[in-house]
Amino acid sequence: MKSEYLKKNKLPDKPGVYFFHEKGEILYIGRATSLKDRVKSYFGKDLIETRGPLLLDMVGRADKIDYTETDSVLEAIILESNLIKKHQPYYNTKEKDDKSYNYVCVTKEELPKVIITRGRDLGRSPVSFASVFGPYTNGQQLREAVKIVRRIFPFLDDKSKNYMEFYKQINLVPDLDDRKMYLQNIRNIKLFFSGKKKKIFKNLEKEMKDYSKIHAFEKAGEIKRQLFSLKHIDDVALLKYPYLASPYVGGGAKGGGGRIEAYDIAHMGGKNMVGVMVVIENGEMTKSEYKKFKIKTQTDANDTGALAEILERRLAHKEWTYPSLIVVDGGVAQMNITKKILKKMGVKIPIVSVVKDEKHKPKAIMGESEIALKYKREILLANSEAHRFAINYHKNMRNKNFLK
Repeated sequence: MKSEYLKKNKLPDKPGVYFFHEKGEILYIGRATSLKDRVKSYFGKDLIETRGPLLLDMVGRADKIDYTETDSVLEAIILESNLIKKHQPYYNTKEKDDKSYNYVCVTKEELPKVIITRGRDLGRSPVSFASVFGPYTNGQQLREAVKIVRRIFPFLDDKSKNYMEFYKQINLVPDLDDRKMYLQNIRNIKLFFSGKKKKIFKNLEKEMKDYSKIHAFEKAGEIKRQLFSLKHIDDVALLKYPYLASPYVGGGAKGGGGRIEAYDIAHMGGKNMVGVMVVIENGEMTKSEYKKFKIKTQTDANDTGALAEILERRLAHKEWTYPSLIVVDGGVAQMNITKKILKKMGVKIPIVSVVKDEKHKPKAIMGESEIALKYKREILLANSEAHRFAINYHKNMRNKNFLK
């Protein structure tokens, strides 16, 4: 398909979901903050760098582009997931591993909770799920989406018991003495993630009338608030998390505020050499995603060789969500070896390196200055956590070998 197609078929500057077709078959489904700008990006000269060869092939095959507008970015995210699940387009599902993706789950309990769960953990949960929605490829964006839904329909999550009073003060937890109203919230949340907003409006209008009839004006007022919030969804927070790298399109992220992976090496004179990967998502440590590597290829104190090994081993796992930024510890040598491995693996991801002083304290961040400045806190947190994790792993390895 050539760019002239866009001139003949003007797309709106509105959020929604777009479809690439070939002879009536859906090849690919994507979401957009602006349908016009997003679809236009597929016809840029840097497509292979920003989106990878897979989607370059898809655009070459496509003969038609279609779209569905939504009232908000939030609804575009949900609609995209539901449609991908329904149609299973080839270019969305190729090399996809749902185990690394995220799902919104509603538990089977007297007062159901709404939680976000990784695909790999769906079968391990200590509680049963009444409903599961997903998969969603962008964990950061999904968490922001769930926060927006929670402001409209307050609910319990897996952290509520630890922060109950605080959550009540900021209206993230409803009146738990009114189980009927709580279950109404849960029902409407399920409908929202099913893409049935019109049905929610009907439910809310009926509930508001019912509460008014029995003079429960405070509860009727709460329903009125929900109606207003649903009609005026404020999803500007979602714009912080555009389309970060995903495992089936390769790298190409332009940001760094999504999933950050930091790497470090630890050893003592080349002995018991280990490497680690830590993950920072949405500014927080995601310890369930941490990885340990026993160094196999280096027999001396070659830190850059060890870094090359763990990067190559990590990037070979396409089922692990690719990061939007890689953080390494060191200087020019570490930057260069990281670039070399990324090029070898055919992945384009921004890199920064944390340079240390003689006391091993951070003194500078090498790499793209805009990213370094904007995400300084997250970069330093990732680097510090990687160092801590590597040292602990090395000590455990050393102690284990000493006892043999």
